[in-house]
Amino acid sequence: MTFYAYPFPHHMARRWMAAGDQVQSARFLAVNISDEDEAFVLKALVPGLKADDLNIQILEDVVRIEGEFPADENEYLMQELPDGSFRRELRLPSALDSEKVEAKIADGILTLRLPKAESAKPKKIKIAAK
Repeated sequence: MTFYAYPFPHHMARRWMAAGDQVQSARFLAVNISDEDEAFVLKALVPGLKADDLNIQILEDVVRIEGEFPADENEYLMQELPDGSFRRELRLPSALDSEKVEAKIADGILTLRLPKAESAKPKKIKIAAK
């Protein structure tokens, strides 16, 4: 049996770890979603991106956010900042009114206010008493 103090040579471990990080960052966009009475509020981390760098689409109850973080050719000991393209589709619990969506970017955070469609809002029913 052979016992190695390090599973791979140091430079190979860095390359292996960096390759895994790149795959993860290319696929994942961190978001928070809250439910208000009239709308959902979605916040996503998009450091270094501008409004023109993002493509946002809404179809019924699905929100799709696509974009690309700028590639950085530097070699790092640790790389956690995202690079490469990403696409995130989120299905919300009710239909959305795509005509009234508000979007803004400030300090690396994308905020979407996604109003619920009229058909998704609760209706008050009057009860006739005799």
